[in-house]
Amino acid sequence: MKKEKIVLAYSGGLDTSIILKWLIGKNFEVIAYIADVGQEDDFEEARNKALEIGASKVYIEDLKYELVKEYIFPAIQANAVYESRYLLGTALARPAIAKRQIEIAKEEGASYVSHGSTGKGNDQVRFELAYYALNPSIKVFAPWKEQEFLNEFKGRPDMLTYAKKHNIPVKASTKKPFSEDDNLMHISHEAGILEDPSYSPGEEIFSRIVLPKNAPDRETAIEIDFRDGIPVKVTNSSEKTIKTDPVELFTYLNKIGSENGIGILDMVENRYVGIKSRGVYETPGATILHLAHLDIEGIAMDREVMRLRNMLSPQFAEIVYNGYWFSPEMEFLMAAVKKSQELINGKVFLSLYKGNVFVKGRVSPSSLYDEDLSSMDIEGGFDQKDSEGFIKINAIRLMAHNAIARKKSN
Repeated sequence: MKKEKIVLAYSGGLDTSIILKWLIGKNFEVIAYIADVGQEDDFEEARNKALEIGASKVYIEDLKYELVKEYIFPAIQANAVYESRYLLGTALARPAIAKRQIEIAKEEGASYVSHGSTGKGNDQVRFELAYYALNPSIKVFAPWKEQEFLNEFKGRPDMLTYAKKHNIPVKASTKKPFSEDDNLMHISHEAGILEDPSYSPGEEIFSRIVLPKNAPDRETAIEIDFRDGIPVKVTNSSEKTIKTDPVELFTYLNKIGSENGIGILDMVENRYVGIKSRGVYETPGATILHLAHLDIEGIAMDREVMRLRNMLSPQFAEIVYNGYWFSPEMEFLMAAVKKSQELINGKVFLSLYKGNVFVKGRVSPSSLYDEDLSSMDIEGGFDQKDSEGFIKINAIRLMAHNAIARKKSN
């Protein structure tokens, strides 16, 4: 009987290694797919492990450039922040990973794709919505939603027993008492000891960012240039550093942001599946870019365009978080956001210090700021007497409302 091909999103960790072997036992020919989205992993070790377990082929795909250009930068343009706090590091990486997985399935003639996400989290939704959007005929085999798999693996001890039985190599190092997801944009920490929302994470939790109290007692001054709302250059004059390549630019901001204790977030958020979840995030580079982008918009964006775009930003963030990157509503929002960014050009001067990002100034060739109009000392073409009529017109509805209120009270 010919085996069906299945492309598994593979990390090299315990869960996906168990899944790989389990899928082989279900008579699949498993093609392991490792997406390099900037995580600090030994990809060759993961390749060898997958082949040793029984994968017929292993793909290692470098997606860092695509992640930055096609996902992170558009989110920065949109000022996308989920529930007013989360910059969407995990959510932005998932569609990039899923897109390449579907392409590999097509190249390999595979009818199935698989992943290691559980049935309680957001990632299962993000992966599977992307799969179906990109290939409506694809079949998804998700072990954590298969009763047979759930019966066999009720916890980590069962997985370790299975690994020992099937000679699946398991790292000897002690497992951290929480789970992590690492990519170029951020590293997230959740579950385990962090499931207690009152637990205060100490230094042992953070692997990317220096705690602000331990950051250097000196400012780091940088400049960020934007073109159409996209960062195109970062300059650190004191270090004589200039970065223009998107990945190098973002990696450098991660470095100096981490060194200065920038981008730590501890929050309880609402998962799309209806469960509240506590997450601790380290997002240094994106935090710097988000604040710098907000500032350059202040000088270069029309007030009414900003008002409308600000209505769309939470929707954009929610769509990303919930897994609808490849959707008609995202196409609509992306077109609107890109239009709003056409004149968002200029340079923002920043100071990084002990967990803070201070804006020190900005310049823009698209500036809508008029020093004479804004001045308290220069008339600058603005007739202050006109404000009297402006105020009276805008007071009409207030006077009418309060007149009615007074009649009712009498």
